Amino acid sequence: MTQADLDQSPEPWLANPFDDDKLKEECGVFGVIGTAEASSFVALGLHALQHRGQEAGGIVSYDPEAGFQQARRFGYVRDNFTSHKVMETLPGALAIGHVRYSTAGSKGQTAIRDVQPFYGDFSLGGAAIAHNGNITNAVALRRELVERGSIFQSSSDSECIIHLMARSMGRTIPDRMEEALRKVEGAFSVVAMTRTKLIGLRDPLGVRPLVLGKIGDGWALSSETCALDIIGAEFVREIEPGEMVVITKDGVASHFPFRPAKSRFCIFEHVYFSRPDSILGGRSVYETRENIGRELAKEAPVDADLVCPVPDSGTPAAIGYSLESGIPYAMGIIRNQYMGRTFIEPTEQIRNMGVRLKLNVNRALIKGKRVILVDDSVVRGTTSRKIKEMILDAGAAEVHFRIASPPTAWPCFYGVDTPQREKLLAATMSEEEMREHLGVDSLKFISLDGLYRAVGQAQGRDNSSPQYCDACFSGEYPIAPSDQISDGFQLKAAAE
Repeated sequence: MTQADLDQSPEPWLANPFDDDKLKEECGVFGVIGTAEASSFVALGLHALQHRGQEAGGIVSYDPEAGFQQARRFGYVRDNFTSHKVMETLPGALAIGHVRYSTAGSKGQTAIRDVQPFYGDFSLGGAAIAHNGNITNAVALRRELVERGSIFQSSSDSECIIHLMARSMGRTIPDRMEEALRKVEGAFSVVAMTRTKLIGLRDPLGVRPLVLGKIGDGWALSSETCALDIIGAEFVREIEPGEMVVITKDGVASHFPFRPAKSRFCIFEHVYFSRPDSILGGRSVYETRENIGRELAKEAPVDADLVCPVPDSGTPAAIGYSLESGIPYAMGIIRNQYMGRTFIEPTEQIRNMGVRLKLNVNRALIKGKRVILVDDSVVRGTTSRKIKEMILDAGAAEVHFRIASPPTAWPCFYGVDTPQREKLLAATMSEEEMREHLGVDSLKFISLDGLYRAVGQAQGRDNSSPQYCDACFSGEYPIAPSDQISDGFQLKAAAE
């Protein structure tokens, strides 16, 4: 087993010196079986999933002669998995990969050993696993495993799965994975591999996405359909909540190892996380976001001269708002597409420039206009205030914020990097207080019912049986965040 690159240390540029003020999906997973140079297809797939994790990435491959090989790197896929020198170390017709952000509170402290996929040697042979999501009872599991003699190599909750598999007495590696995941609470979309199998699995509620594609005589698993497109794979279907697929040279075998449960897919995938060119639940993400803008225009109209997106995530909703309201759409803010993490040493003066390095106001368009700014969310509000100041500095007569999601008042514990609840603006302020804090002429969020209508639920949210996980808005957690509760986190009923 080659250990190349496992001793790297994170570079200083990994810590983003500018306040993004966005919720971040922590992971993207991708796997391919049955194609020559599978790792090259995986690298392309991870490149398409880069929006889901920009801190680090890794690939594990298997070749009968070379065995299991792995490479892990900090930074972007394009900078690390495009050279022949690297890719020739990852031979074989079977490979999986992972892109990641680190968990909340640990930025700048990640070690290369935390980068997935994780690999383990079992009595049945080697296996590697890549996990998108978050294990909500990981602290308790880790404590129990350590007490029983397990030695952890990383700080990742995903490593618990490897140790649980090692302790299982299952006859096959898929059997061991099933047994391990029955002990896990939380959200998990998993792509794994053995010497002959590519395995995909979603948790019983299907919180995080996973899809199946066909490429020639081979198969692919991906967090999103956009990554299938980049390798020329045909989208076959979504992996169902609670489903496990085991793919070999003989085809795809499917079964459901968990007790059936009502699906609670993450609704924020529709709002922000997924790429607009992906398909979720048979619906175009772009069209859904345009529908969100239309619903927002119905719920929160305002007299104005221009509808402008906060690029790029607010663009489809801004287009929908414009179409529904009849107010002209305009690119009032231009994004600098070429600002990388290594742009300049983050001195205090540069830090204060912050958003201006990424976004610039189209002054000739904005001056004297009443402007509606459409964004996907407000988290801490710091970036929103800076953008408002830029718009006013450019001579706007009025600034109205329209937000394409309900107020984010609760942290996510299912694989999203979320600030602590007290740092979420909507957790401590009313909508009017937020408007005053941001210093805008008006502020309106789409309602939770409106968001449900935009994603295809004509009657809005069924409060007795919601169709999605919307805990970040509602505070109703479909999976108990056990570790957080043990650490003092108060659920909605207790907090109120």
